[in-house]
Amino acid sequence: MNFLKRLFGSKENKKKDTTVAGERGKFMPEIQLPTDEKFTINFKKNGGKFLYCDSMQEIMECFHNILAENSWSPADVCCIDDTLASRFRTFNISSRKHCYGTTLLLTRCENLVADNGSILISSNQIKESKLHDLPDNFIVFATTSQLIDNLGEGLHGIKSKNKAQIPTNITTIKHFNNQEEKDFLSYGSTSKNLYLLLLEDL
Repeated sequence: MNFLKRLFGSKENKKKDTTVAGERGKFMPEIQLPTDEKFTINFKKNGGKFLYCDSMQEIMECFHNILAENSWSPADVCCIDDTLASRFRTFNISSRKHCYGTTLLLTRCENLVADNGSILISSNQIKESKLHDLPDNFIVFATTSQLIDNLGEGLHGIKSKNKAQIPTNITTIKHFNNQEEKDFLSYGSTSKNLYLLLLEDL
């Protein structure tokens, strides 16, 4: 019986929880959200489009739907990453050295940063291309194990994974829709129309 109370929570405990939550003062520290939830909230706030998938089959279906929804063809897709191009070979996507004249970039990323909802990428994904030289439309393929709390954690991870040669061209994409010119905080940043295909791997 006690086990079930702990598992499902008694009515008394629920009442206590709501009372305690309602009595939190303005100087109390904020309740910390789980990393995945925090990322989802901030990513959507930045204007990103989020598709959560349980399998690679679902990833392929979502990819097909994105292309169809935007009237894009596989010929419009640029993929600089050989490994990723082979994963999406059913769409006849081949790896390219540059993205000139293409509409869409299919890429992986280093990490998904929860505290600001950004995507951390490096030369491992985009070589030495600058963000403004890449297409305006991105489809990012990532896994749930790539979720991290903050940028510092991501930079530390890049350094520890690439001890032989640390990748260059490390940057984040944070703005996923057109920013108004009056928003000085986004001045100089590159905005991308971005879809995230997130595969559950934990």
